[in-house]
Amino acid sequence: MLKKIVLDLETQKEFAEVGGRGKNHLLKVSVCGIYDYVTDKYSIYEENELPKLAPLLQTADQIIGYNIKDFDFEVLRPYLNFDIYQVPYYDLLEEIEKVLGHRLKLESVAQGTIGSGKSGSGKEAILYFRNGRMDLLKKYCLDDVKITKQVYEYALKNQKVLYRDFFKIKEIPLKVSQPQPRTGVMHQAALF
Repeated sequence: MLKKIVLDLETQKEFAEVGGRGKNHLLKVSVCGIYDYVTDKYSIYEENELPKLAPLLQTADQIIGYNIKDFDFEVLRPYLNFDIYQVPYYDLLEEIEKVLGHRLKLESVAQGTIGSGKSGSGKEAILYFRNGRMDLLKKYCLDDVKITKQVYEYALKNQKVLYRDFFKIKEIPLKVSQPQPRTGVMHQAALF
């Protein structure tokens, strides 16, 4: 079975606190949620538990997410001792942007494609973290992982996604294929 991982993370800080966009590596991970196709399980990792996540990511055949290339990977990089960009990935937002020429929020793609949206916002997630509401933070993050997984599976099956554009549902054709199994990957990874 292909080792595919759906990933989403939440941060401890907002862009304004680190000097704006482009400094994602300073945002710090609060939690990182995944769905692992091999085990058919959802898991959540707090910042201090990221050493357990690193080997799963490093040996994945593909990491799937929404805005993972420009956001999630950049936030994770300071925690990893390997180049996460060397792991094959499928970034739904990146593929949508290639077709449309602009970005869409996961919320509008989820509403159009699976008929339901997100359970909160990134700003709420930061407040959950600051107020010690790890239960709500973890639930929110895993909800985003589930939504991303459902959108990805729809795209894989139908070679398209849908999105809500005000009162209309519009279609975006996407080329989605199964990744190739990776050979010769190291099976150990560590964090600093």
